[in-house]
Amino acid sequence: MEKKFKQQPSDLIKIVLFGPESTGKTTLSEQLARYYNTVWVPEYAREYLQNKWNKERKTCEPHDLLPIAEGQMRLENESAKMASDVLICDTDLLETKVYSEAYYVGHCDPILEKNALHNTYDLYLLTYIDVPWIGDDLRDKPNERERMFNYFKDTLEKHNRNFIILKGDKKTRFNTAITQIDKLLKK
Repeated sequence: MEKKFKQQPSDLIKIVLFGPESTGKTTLSEQLARYYNTVWVPEYAREYLQNKWNKERKTCEPHDLLPIAEGQMRLENESAKMASDVLICDTDLLETKVYSEAYYVGHCDPILEKNALHNTYDLYLLTYIDVPWIGDDLRDKPNERERMFNYFKDTLEKHNRNFIILKGDKKTRFNTAITQIDKLLKK
């Protein structure tokens, strides 16, 4: 069962956009994939939870997290087969772990937690909260952005992940990300 939550081996440089909701992760993921002529891995949770919302008018519940994690890893592993040099991930299981703990009083399914900590990436691009909030059916924490940003940052530090913080407008964030990714490509 746990195989569904693991990364397939790859020589790709894997980049994760990481941070609170409505901080520009998807937009930047798409831009970076175009720039590097590669693919990007969308956030499976958005599709899964939007479908749930449309059918049941229910938000995420603890039993949704493992299907979300499984879907995310399936997308990542499939995308890795089509990527060239760099794989841009709109999210990862560590982000799912953060949301699980934030929404469910510190709880995270042991399978999710184990794989979130086991899967590896070369760089996390932590998106700051200095962009305007854009609401939708799924976003629900506009007044908790700073707290959530700090939770994401603390998680990266606690688990010794390589990361930089992206601040500023879209162009500034894009240029900062490219500079960091190019350094990894030169190694």
